[in-house]
Amino acid sequence: MLITNKYLYLWTILFLLHFKMAYSQQTPYEIHGKNYTATYQECIDFYKQLDEEHDQIAMLEMGMTDAGLPLHIVLLNQGMDWNPAQWHRNRQVVILINNGIHPGEPDGIDASMMLVRNLAKNQNLPSNVVLAIIPVYNIGGCLNRSAFNRVDQEGPESFGSRGNSQNLDLNRDFIKCDSKEARAFTELFQWLQPDIFIDNHVSDGADYPYVMTLASTQHQKLGKVMGPYLQNIFEPALYRSMKANGNPIIPYVNVWGKDAKEGWTQFFDSPRYSTGYAALFHTFGFTPETHMLKPYPLRVQATLQLMESIIGFSTENADDILNIRKKSIEQALEEKSFPINWQLDETQHTDIDFDGYAYKTKTSAVSELPVKYYDRQEPYTTKIKFNNYYSPSQWVDAPTAYIIPQGWWKVIELLQLNGVEMKRLKNDTTIEVEAYHIKGYQSTDKAYEGHHANQQTSVEKNTISYAFRKGDYIIPTYQQRKRYLIETLEPHANDSYFAWNYFDAILVQKEGYSDYAYEALAAQYLIENPVLKSLLIQKRKEDPSFAASASKQLDFVFKHSPYYEKGHNLYPVFRINEKQKENTEKSDPIPYEFKNKKDE
Repeated sequence: MLITNKYLYLWTILFLLHFKMAYSQQTPYEIHGKNYTATYQECIDFYKQLDEEHDQIAMLEMGMTDAGLPLHIVLLNQGMDWNPAQWHRNRQVVILINNGIHPGEPDGIDASMMLVRNLAKNQNLPSNVVLAIIPVYNIGGCLNRSAFNRVDQEGPESFGSRGNSQNLDLNRDFIKCDSKEARAFTELFQWLQPDIFIDNHVSDGADYPYVMTLASTQHQKLGKVMGPYLQNIFEPALYRSMKANGNPIIPYVNVWGKDAKEGWTQFFDSPRYSTGYAALFHTFGFTPETHMLKPYPLRVQATLQLMESIIGFSTENADDILNIRKKSIEQALEEKSFPINWQLDETQHTDIDFDGYAYKTKTSAVSELPVKYYDRQEPYTTKIKFNNYYSPSQWVDAPTAYIIPQGWWKVIELLQLNGVEMKRLKNDTTIEVEAYHIKGYQSTDKAYEGHHANQQTSVEKNTISYAFRKGDYIIPTYQQRKRYLIETLEPHANDSYFAWNYFDAILVQKEGYSDYAYEALAAQYLIENPVLKSLLIQKRKEDPSFAASASKQLDFVFKHSPYYEKGHNLYPVFRINEKQKENTEKSDPIPYEFKNKKDE
């Protein structure tokens, strides 16, 4: 009897081990018939099991999320070391893949699980490539699972929702960092410093035969070296690869309420978006967008194929990718001027072949009024105009350094999260700086992702002497984060920290006056300052409404007097250029050694 129980025990253990290994070869998506996406816990458990079974896989926790659960990263490296700095020294291409930023678009979650499983099982990840995969980025949205979150999406049977645990759209949060997810991602991104970034999505907005479309970083924003390489070599190779695999793709169809046959404009990925953020650090960015009206298995398969195509291209062209990125970073260090805002260049476009469906009108069964629809019974093939060229609409000269008073610690923390090199002043120091005054801006009427963003900002630049305090931060621009610094710290840039309300406190006047009390002081001040009296009289002549308002005239005098607070509308990020640096060093040295190319 004891022998029988012993063998039964051993048989049970072997069976369970066999079952565990067999289960590890199947994702929840596959087990449940391919119209199913893994729950958050199923996804994490699957990767934990792969981590246990394969030495070339490591699963790490990389910060906290608004959902109260950690953000995980899965690393796959044939070399079995987990130090990104060493990967870069080894000249390995680092590919970061993000999944579930919108958990209602779960294709990448399931496709990435199969990708890692296949590569680990067959041990065929190339040695010159390292994968870093975020299993689920928006955990709160993933846990908010329902069959009704995306009403017009073809499968899976249930899935997550777009908003995170703060109801934020995380694909608008990469610069402003209102979520814990974005802060964890920033630290992760700067730790990895990826060469290529993939952010898996599902599209809507139009109907067409393609299962997969691709939104890449706007090529001109990537610069003189990376941009042409992306447009002329990298992207065409991916299009050829996908077509050869029976899954042809086209650029993301950015069409809303019009016929795709008319063509469309490339989606402009400013730094609030994932690929726009990645571009600030000279990283190739791709947003795969499968078509929501295609069956879920086709979408997952297309996502898997595209990731495999990117890995294949990276393997074959690793040296080119790494050399081009290095050259782009070096060029940015030496650039004197940078674009901070862009506009569509209507003088250039790309002609592409497009398969579409006729866009027709029918009578609505709901409203009994005319509505538009796509007729799948009437496909067509035509050549369309793809407007994928932008030109800078505004430039700014890069300073030698920025100085930020320590009181603006929220912005300083974000700079530090992004790996910005900075030092603190050792003493109270008066420095000659360039200063911006905010002259005008438009704040959005409606809330947008927790903000009323400042747009159409105009500034006036002056040279002033400013008394800084011990502990204030001085930030040289001669560093790898140069472009990030300029696009976040120049207030009139599209996605600057001023645009995202981090400096709104300066826009509110703190010190004022009582009309009846200040009237006598103002009158005496005009007697003592005849030039100001002349300006007041001139403004009365030019502006009838001003001439008819005693309060406006009193305020005019106040704002031209020493009583008016100097900090009102004074943007508290100051600039040092070479001339000011020299003038300051003669009298009050800056405790910072500025680097330049000759010093390297």
